[in-house]
Amino acid sequence: MLTFTSVTRRFGQRLAVDDASFHIDRPTFVGVIGRSGAGKSTLLRLVSRLTDATSGKIHFEGRDILTLQGADKRAWQGRCGMIFQQFNLVPRLDVATNVLHGLLSRRAVLPTLFNLWSEADVLTALSILDRLGIADQAAKRAEALSGGQQQRVAIARALMQDPGLILADEPIASLDPMNAKLVMDTLRRIHDEDGRMVIANLHTLDTARRYCDRVIGMRDGRVVFDGTPDLLTTQAARDIYGADASFNERATSTAIPALPDAAYAQAMPVP
Repeated sequence: MLTFTSVTRRFGQRLAVDDASFHIDRPTFVGVIGRSGAGKSTLLRLVSRLTDATSGKIHFEGRDILTLQGADKRAWQGRCGMIFQQFNLVPRLDVATNVLHGLLSRRAVLPTLFNLWSEADVLTALSILDRLGIADQAAKRAEALSGGQQQRVAIARALMQDPGLILADEPIASLDPMNAKLVMDTLRRIHDEDGRMVIANLHTLDTARRYCDRVIGMRDGRVVFDGTPDLLTTQAARDIYGADASFNERATSTAIPALPDAAYAQAMPVP
């Protein structure tokens, strides 16, 4: 499905991604781990074409997405559900409208400017919000929601695109442990229920081991690990994060603790 072939992205003299090659042959939940500056975000931005590669090829379902231009490029970006650390919502707009903005890539400018949406689109947006347990927030301004709720709105906006794959760039980095768990559980459910490929940049080994089917480790722009979570030994982690004293504290910390069932059920109703 998704193949990187000798992909490099250079910013001046710095190699953000250095000759990356790997193949994902089916929809799966992939975690990309590594230190800050390892190239994780650039890797996702290359897939979504928010950043162009310096060299190499990226094929999705047999098509080199790095060659797409104009309308074809915009259509591809519409197939990529991108989720950012800082949510990227419009704070003063209501939640439902923020979700409907997932359709912007395929809509005319004028109806969007006047906030005109079809009944079918509105019902779809509300259905997605209901699925994520936040339909009761639909009429509220996005800025009135908690960080975890805003990130679930961002996920709903991505689902509104009906994407071929979901790219999550450090989706829980700014969240407290409970909201981080809610967001990661949501992404995992979407993968399990919809069969969508999910690629998420993550900070900790604990999160990668708990949620991912496959883990790609990056260091200084290079892919230095590619395998299942059970292969993330201490030595493999040191290859990814380095062997300095900060490794044990940062890379193996438990970012998402187990929550009491009652507390979790209250925060995220089971659909």
